[in-house]
Amino acid sequence: MRNTVPSPQNPGCAVTPSSLIDELNDAISTGGVKQRLRIIERITDLFASGSRGYSSDQLALFDDVLLELTSDIEVKARARLAERLAHIEASPHGIIRALAFDDEIAVAGPVLMHSQRLSDADLAENATMKSQEHLLAIAQRLKLNVAVTDILVERGDRRVVDKVVRNKGAHISLSGYEKLTTRARRDRRLTLALARRSDLPRQYFLKLLETASAAVRIKLERADPEASAAIRSMIDDVATAMQQEVREASRRHAVAMRDATRCFNVRPFTEANIHAPAHSQEFARTAVALSKLGGFPVDLVERALLDKGEDMILILAKAAGCSWTTARELLLMHVAERNLQPSDLDRAFERYRKLTKETARNVVTFHQRRLTRRMQHAHNDAETERALA
Repeated sequence: MRNTVPSPQNPGCAVTPSSLIDELNDAISTGGVKQRLRIIERITDLFASGSRGYSSDQLALFDDVLLELTSDIEVKARARLAERLAHIEASPHGIIRALAFDDEIAVAGPVLMHSQRLSDADLAENATMKSQEHLLAIAQRLKLNVAVTDILVERGDRRVVDKVVRNKGAHISLSGYEKLTTRARRDRRLTLALARRSDLPRQYFLKLLETASAAVRIKLERADPEASAAIRSMIDDVATAMQQEVREASRRHAVAMRDATRCFNVRPFTEANIHAPAHSQEFARTAVALSKLGGFPVDLVERALLDKGEDMILILAKAAGCSWTTARELLLMHVAERNLQPSDLDRAFERYRKLTKETARNVVTFHQRRLTRRMQHAHNDAETERALA
């Protein structure tokens, strides 16, 4: 039996694909623009009324017809068609894709924002080659995967990036968060938006915190140069308290701590427990494992992992009894953006070879005492504020 669809000029009559094409071709060749627009409207109505019941062959027929009819119609008509088809789940893919790649954002916008017929590959291709207005429309979709958001973060202007970050349905990769955190150094609005994301990896929150702290510190020190030491201490106290508060609320950190504690209770930690997650760029697991093996505060380890300098990482690794192989993996973690060259690693190796475990432990003890004092001050200040509230 031949596939049929209702006639656009007489919906009560079924016609074969060939007769429908003949009818439409005749209208296209002999009719004017107004007649073509009327046919588009009627075909769209026809499709919308029964889109869920059409077969793949019928959908392909609608696709061919609409692509033919819309090849050279005015922008307003294309935009009207895009607005209607964007909200129909079973819209033909060919016409949806053509509308999405239209240079006119009035046409492409509704489809890019709403159509479920666009694949991730379609969206990624569109984001790679089209305008910032197209990227802005994509950034407002209900769901976005990392393949698309990576391109939006890379190519997008400030408006696009802001929409991506504020979109709760947008999934962002670690490399995407790294770019966003770097970009946030120059954008306070972006910093605040990133900090509010529930899926922001802890290491990037800490980087945001350090950047914000540094900016506040510079402003305060310029206003009162004589109080620079006190200002640094005060901001470090606040940063330490916030760091602990966010860690306690971090699901990733909680999972890493639970797994590490469970493993530690079964058998003693070894260097391998640090080397593997460091090599895999797993910040939370690495921080917890090094903290467990060396008996260090997690805050101290996290700051060392994020510090662009190399010394504190070398000291903690040596104090924990790690070999150079593991110390090297810690130095090469991407989160600190150290970008070490082979010559840098050679010099670090020489320093590590000469550093004794006793000296390293003494330095760590000094930092631990300093950190404990800061945490106690922060706790006392919080208790005082609650008492006065």
